[in-house]
Amino acid sequence: MKESKKGIVTAAKGLIVGSTMMVPGVSGGSMAMILGVYDRLIHSVSSFFEDIKGNIKFLLVFGIPALLGMFLFASPLESLINAYEKPMMFFFIGIVLGGCPLIFREAGIEKVTWKEVLNLAIGAVIVVAISFLPKNLFASTTGGFSGFMILFIGGIIVSIALILPGISVTYMLLVLGIYKGVLQAVGNINIPYLLPLAVGLIAGIIFLTKALETAMKRFPKPTYMIILGFVLGSVGQVFPGVPTGIEIPICLLLGIAGFVIIYFLSKLEEQKTKELESDTANALY
Repeated sequence: MKESKKGIVTAAKGLIVGSTMMVPGVSGGSMAMILGVYDRLIHSVSSFFEDIKGNIKFLLVFGIPALLGMFLFASPLESLINAYEKPMMFFFIGIVLGGCPLIFREAGIEKVTWKEVLNLAIGAVIVVAISFLPKNLFASTTGGFSGFMILFIGGIIVSIALILPGISVTYMLLVLGIYKGVLQAVGNINIPYLLPLAVGLIAGIIFLTKALETAMKRFPKPTYMIILGFVLGSVGQVFPGVPTGIEIPICLLLGIAGFVIIYFLSKLEEQKTKELESDTANALY
């Protein structure tokens, strides 16, 4: 019964992460970290062969609802954003900021020094720097080996956005100039276009997850502070401008609502993690 309940919770988190992944400026990695499932995801991929059965089960329970969320909610969310851009974006800003205290606590920092501030700044600068990449970097893809390699490299770059919190996959696809191409290829099931992209994506995920898990274990403070910088830096991508008139109270209320919802969800998740660690420790003695 307990295992079944845990699976339902994991599936629900996958649905939430998937539904927000296609919103420009919103990072699926940030949402996964806010919901307390990020570390488990990274470990499942980077240490896949250590527990093949358990990792496959977790990835399927999380991944299938995530894909379902992308297909079911991406279009309605896009319609809401188009109709009510500023209120919706302020809601997402609240969500992003609501998860920041959890990431800070994960870093285990007792006293903030210049090193923490520097790592935070590094993360934020990297996210902001992405916006200065040449637009449509991989838009003019051609056939043959050169076209394959361009899309392969594009897949590796996109994997960075997929793995690292604070960097939006959709935004990265837009920067690279392949967002429309990917949507059309998915709709038309264009395998020659999607295959090199998928191969690069998988290769990037395998390499990055291992490196990231190692960094989080060996250097938790700087790693989590850089990640927090990624997340804070992403707020600039989501910010839709200063609201006016009746939009001002609506945006403020939705921003606060987003913050409160995620803050308490993250606190609840943190409490569950502590209880699980306590139960595990008691079982050992």
